[in-house]
Amino acid sequence: MRPRMFGIAYRMLGSRADADDMVQEAWLRWSGGEAPPNLASVDAWLVTIVTRLCIDRLRGLKQEREDYIGPWLPEPLITHEADSPEMRLELLGDVSTAFMLMLERLGPEERAVFLLHDVFDFDYVDIAAIMGKNEAACRQLLHRARERAQTDKQRFAVDPAVHLDVLGRFAQAMRSGDRALMASLFTGDAIFSGDGGGKVLATMRVVVGADKIARFYASFAERHPQIAFESATINGLPGLLGTVNGKADTVMSFAFEGARISAIYIVRNPDKLALAGTAFA
Repeated sequence: MRPRMFGIAYRMLGSRADADDMVQEAWLRWSGGEAPPNLASVDAWLVTIVTRLCIDRLRGLKQEREDYIGPWLPEPLITHEADSPEMRLELLGDVSTAFMLMLERLGPEERAVFLLHDVFDFDYVDIAAIMGKNEAACRQLLHRARERAQTDKQRFAVDPAVHLDVLGRFAQAMRSGDRALMASLFTGDAIFSGDGGGKVLATMRVVVGADKIARFYASFAERHPQIAFESATINGLPGLLGTVNGKADTVMSFAFEGARISAIYIVRNPDKLALAGTAFA
């Protein structure tokens, strides 16, 4: 049950640390005897508590994210062979950075209903009970959420082998500083977003365009030759993990259109990388 609870909480909050806190709080409430007597389903009760805790937490995070220095990106999830099979299975669903950023456009209740129905396959009867609303209200929340999410649907299916090949060439171009090769790997309107949280060097705004991104990365490679990059599974997809002396320094995740990169997301905020090298419990 914990993997399912974590999967909901992470997709709601975009933070592994916050998701862990919400799951822990739900378990504490269960062990503390807050569940009603003659409970029909412990799992349903725990999902309800986690979802409502996350809605409240999202409302509290609104101002914090508005005041965030530079672009905000979700805390990356790096999966390992040591992770439990249940957790790896839970993260096979869409937790890509692009999907997580789309969720940021939804209100807390819209996000909850959208995830419960479209990602976790709950029916309207169960969603209404979780949300404490009637079915008609939940249907309307889902309708609004889908309208906002519609433009972010992935337009191209990506062959994993192509994905890995492009990432290999990207890493080669970054190491060599080959701007022409790098620019050729991006769509013309590709975007780059970097999250340093005001604590380490990162872009303060989104960079748009293949040539601009290539120039940025050539400069980045020159300024940070100490960073060693390796392949990693980040938010369920192949990405790159950069380390310095064995410690996570930079996490890169990608979105694709066909055989080209349409978006690249880089997280360098050390607060978001504290758990990057650890497996899930």
